[in-house]
Amino acid sequence: MPDGSSPEVKASRPSIEIEGQRNATLTAALLTLDVIEAGEGIYRCVAKFGNWGGAERPGFQHFGRDVLDFGKKIGVKLETKLLFEGRISAIAGKFPEGGPPQIVIHAEDRLQDLRMTRRTRCFADVSLADVVRRVANDHGLTPRVDLSGPTHKILAQLNQSDLAFLRDVARREDAQIWIAGSNLHVSQRSRRTGASVELSWAGKLREFEVNADLTHQRTELTASGWNAADKQVAKASATEQAVSSELNGASSGISTLNRAFGARKDTLAHNTASTDEEARAHAEAALRHLARRFLVGRGVAETQDTLRVGAKLKIKGTGPLFEGEYFVTDVHHRFDEARGLLTEFCCDRPGIGQGS
Repeated sequence: MPDGSSPEVKASRPSIEIEGQRNATLTAALLTLDVIEAGEGIYRCVAKFGNWGGAERPGFQHFGRDVLDFGKKIGVKLETKLLFEGRISAIAGKFPEGGPPQIVIHAEDRLQDLRMTRRTRCFADVSLADVVRRVANDHGLTPRVDLSGPTHKILAQLNQSDLAFLRDVARREDAQIWIAGSNLHVSQRSRRTGASVELSWAGKLREFEVNADLTHQRTELTASGWNAADKQVAKASATEQAVSSELNGASSGISTLNRAFGARKDTLAHNTASTDEEARAHAEAALRHLARRFLVGRGVAETQDTLRVGAKLKIKGTGPLFEGEYFVTDVHHRFDEARGLLTEFCCDRPGIGQGS
């Protein structure tokens, strides 16, 4: 265990803003807060406030809808740093036995617009980048695209929301989708330029658990389909080379599996490809997804605004097998009056250290 005693958790109260203006009453009334960001989900917030009493207005405090109302913009800040920004989509009342009433609001970022729009349509001779630009334009968003995937003969959106459709196509090309302000970002995970965050155990990193598991590893993945134009099979395979740029000198789960148990090859049963290029993109994306699940970590840390999905997380103080850089995949900022503000996170990487 590293030298030095663990510092006490410092209570930290987030600041609540409504329509861009700090609301001191809501900030003081905040009881609990959950700000949740997942690589596959909408960035969302759940905030619970005390809702009774007051010198100027006795009784219920926040049922007037002049401050908390559907569609209003709500922001959460840590000092001057923005942790969340979205619009209120749900309002709940809680009336516990023996306690004062409470009001709970739920808010989501602008990916909600895509989630609540369902369509059936086809795109012909397009890349994922082309589709992203079309969807962004449909919702008044600015596309920020960093992709180099293949052109598809047909992409069909069949009774899917715009968000589900984009995520389905992006997943095949190892791409991620997120919103920042009014910008719709789509980038391959390896190109995502998240912040660099360093956490040391037992310092700002309060808890950390990491598991290296070969269960989901494969030494080779093959994707196939049918090329109607050439009237022949479309086929490609992916091996460790697809993830080699992310290893940074570590041993991949792929090579570890091969050394410990021998070759384990597999075939993709979904996402039928129409060209060899499309098959290669599918195979490499699927293999990277599996490879990155070799090391999966979960931790609790002091909250900072840069600890977001996509951040490059450098873990220190955990020994030669598990120290090094991880990719943050899920973040959950939690606040309550007993512990203050802390952040739970998940992270992963495709390689394990060489040991000492």
